[in-house]
Amino acid sequence: MAPKKPSDRFYGTGRRKCAIARVWLKPGEGNILINGRDFKEYLGRPVLEILVKSPIVLLEVDGRYDIVATTKGGGISGQAGAVRLGIARALIEMDLNLRSPLKKAGFLTRDARIKERKKYGRKKARRGFQFVKR
Repeated sequence: MAPKKPSDRFYGTGRRKCAIARVWLKPGEGNILINGRDFKEYLGRPVLEILVKSPIVLLEVDGRYDIVATTKGGGISGQAGAVRLGIARALIEMDLNLRSPLKKAGFLTRDARIKERKKYGRKKARRGFQFVKR
């Protein structure tokens, strides 16, 4: 396999809850697009903007790469977490030496918490039906 050129795009997949994000990283000015829209416009909340940018800020490469992400499933918060994992994985594909600081910061851990399935005889996963003693 040929070594990666600096002009290549680097890919990472991120998942959280029911959300899946496909993330491409390429050298650029630091633009972040999620589903064809600017990430600040798409996410809407400053907390989620900080969450998405955290791997880039940690490695101090903010403004050096353009990020294009497509997400589907889940909600905005889950999609933001999926994009963060995808960015971290794409950074590792770009340079394997970045794995150690990202792992130490916890950006490579897949958050496995998902919604629990509904059980029969119950209203939701654990909540029972309302009981009336008559």
